[in-house]
Amino acid sequence: MVAKTLYGLEDILAEELTALGAENVETGKRMVSFTGDRRMLYKANFCCRTALRILKPVCHFEADNADTVYREVKGIEWDRFLSLDKTFAVDAVVYSENFNHSKFVAYRVKDAIADYFNDKYGKRPSVRVNNPDLYVNIHISHNECTVSLDSSGESLHKRGYRVSQVDAPLNETLAAGMILRTGWRGESNFVDPMCGSGTLLIEAAMIALNIPPGVCRKEYAFERWPDFDRDLLDEIYNDESGEREFNFKCYGSDISPLAVEKAGKNIRSAGLSKYIELKIMPFQQYADAPKPGILVMNPPYGERISANDILDLYAMIGERLKHVFMGYNAWILSYKEECFDSTGLRPKHKIKMMNGDLECEFRCYELVEGKNKDYKRELKLSENQQNYKRVEYDARRDERGGRQAKDDNPHNRYDERKPGRRINDGRSERFDERKRPDERRRTNEHERYAGHKPKDETFRKKYDETPSFRNKKFAEERIAGKSPESSNGNKKLYPKNRKPYGSRDDKPHDRNHKSQKNMNDED
Repeated sequence: MVAKTLYGLEDILAEELTALGAENVETGKRMVSFTGDRRMLYKANFCCRTALRILKPVCHFEADNADTVYREVKGIEWDRFLSLDKTFAVDAVVYSENFNHSKFVAYRVKDAIADYFNDKYGKRPSVRVNNPDLYVNIHISHNECTVSLDSSGESLHKRGYRVSQVDAPLNETLAAGMILRTGWRGESNFVDPMCGSGTLLIEAAMIALNIPPGVCRKEYAFERWPDFDRDLLDEIYNDESGEREFNFKCYGSDISPLAVEKAGKNIRSAGLSKYIELKIMPFQQYADAPKPGILVMNPPYGERISANDILDLYAMIGERLKHVFMGYNAWILSYKEECFDSTGLRPKHKIKMMNGDLECEFRCYELVEGKNKDYKRELKLSENQQNYKRVEYDARRDERGGRQAKDDNPHNRYDERKPGRRINDGRSERFDERKRPDERRRTNEHERYAGHKPKDETFRKKYDETPSFRNKKFAEERIAGKSPESSNGNKKLYPKNRKPYGSRDDKPHDRNHKSQKNMNDED
């Protein structure tokens, strides 16, 4: 089966289907595929909050033109799903260069189904656009075609509780997906200060109580299928084992009295008046917030709903969030980047979503008391205190005679047999500073090879003649007060009669300066 959803909610829908017991769950673009029995089909329609419709594929084929689509669809045994006294409708979704118009594909599929019954019975079922007995869906991606039966009928975002709405209402599926994205499941209060028709409040209350979204829906398309099981659907509908208590409340407000009135009607229609409180109040008048809580809001974008100054509105939102909702996680869905910038807040999360045809972002702001700098400093100190055990540090420091070291570093371990000396692991060594400088100097002949002992005398002789070793030898002779000589023994390495160069032109090599002669030659 295939569950269709909105962009940005695919993984949330996959989690819902997995929790319901679906198998082989795989996410795609605006869809999630899964397998299951008839019970799973009914539960997916009744319980999924972020699904738009559930499709049951019946045929899959490849086609490059409409005639091939007609031939393949006509070959399906439509007697299993449809009878002459029933009605049907066809919906086509096309993403292909071979097909220019989705309605033309729908017409060819409709003709194929009608001709199938005409050839077999001499009669054909009727087509009804609104509320048919069978919804047929065809999806074409490039040359891949899938014919499915739509088990939902009307989109699943139409829950059935909305009896009144304001301009530009929020899609119920999107509202539920936004709340599920926050991770909130009823552990605290829920606040929507711009509630509109109350969609976010109703969906939040249903999530907190774990009430299935289909309790208010009147019917599904699968109820008109020939194999429909009424007892199975009643069993799923009457199962209240998953519902839970909600010990907090959902608080909503709006500046419009008409919007609050319509939200109240929808809340009463959903039977959730006990858990939701409404009041008429503009957001700038908020002086306190219920604790603990979370805030989710869908303010105007300045597209379908006009505002006198949309940037000033978002600046006011940011100011109220910083001064009233300390300790909250505030989630805002909006459209324009400049609107987010006007809040003056730095987002913790950014999630892309589609609200209708608008590409929006759902952003989370973590609101803390005081200044953000102080919060980060306290957070850093608390992390350091967790990672650093003071008691163990003091005990080890006393054992070492008062010496301090970072015990978390494995290379800073101390050897108990040699107090004050680190264990030499070939990378770092610390000598006891109580010894005299001449005693601290390495005397072992093998230490000059930096831990690599030559295998034989031939290799040792060859190793000693390397330039790096000769330079070390010259340095030791200079320390002893001797004048080092070069390897040939004739010419001094540092002649006493050497003089500095008379001028810059006398230097044989100077990458930053060219002599006048060379410059003239180049000209």
